[in-house]
Amino acid sequence: SESGDHWLPKGSGNCRPIPWPHWTHRVGCWVSLSAETMKINQNTVLQGQRVTLVPYTSAHVPRYHEWMRSEELQRLTASEPLSLEQEYEMQRSWRDDADKCTFIVLDTARWAGQERADEDCMVGDVNLFLTDAEDPTLGEIEIMIAEPSYRSRGFGKEATLMMMSYGVRNLGITKFEAKIGQENETSICMFKKLHFKEVAVNSVFQEVTLRLDVGDQERQWLLEQTNHVEEKSYVEPKLPAGTLET
Repeated sequence: SESGDHWLPKGSGNCRPIPWPHWTHRVGCWVSLSAETMKINQNTVLQGQRVTLVPYTSAHVPRYHEWMRSEELQRLTASEPLSLEQEYEMQRSWRDDADKCTFIVLDTARWAGQERADEDCMVGDVNLFLTDAEDPTLGEIEIMIAEPSYRSRGFGKEATLMMMSYGVRNLGITKFEAKIGQENETSICMFKKLHFKEVAVNSVFQEVTLRLDVGDQERQWLLEQTNHVEEKSYVEPKLPAGTLET
């Protein structure tokens, strides 16, 4: 598929809030900008044509938890199943972490067309991580389209472009990296179409690293690709009645 969003950039587990040991084997340390910088998206909605990005809140956890019970998603993300309580703990961890920026990906047509809860419109998530203590302008980006019916339809591409534009405009990111499983040719193709270049292959983790340096020309292109995006204020949804956040 030319849209390139069949699944996710990689299978090393960074795309979901899982316990630290799953990914500290590769990322030796995290750089810390001010919490205000990376958590600036907590009150932000980015509405595009296909997708709308909203902050990851406790109201999204039950649906996320259902996704990650899938053996396919566990395999592709190198994750172990978490209890619902652990999933809430991970959501809080990511919300409070100054080195991560996470949006839940919603179907714009379903979300904006009528009164629907976010949870009914969720299709995936997109994340930006600061992984280099020496370079806070480098962001590692990941995209996951968890709902099979939304893959290969351009949802992942638009969500990725929107996150990149947000990172450049709001977080001071000037370089992006994506680490993708070698077998995931669809995602590799998508990132190359977004001007990323292959810079390394890790045979141990069986992943390819792609990189994009955002100079003036790339910045202009990126902003043009996302000039349709509307930024709005976000009101955090309430948990369903009877739901206890542990």
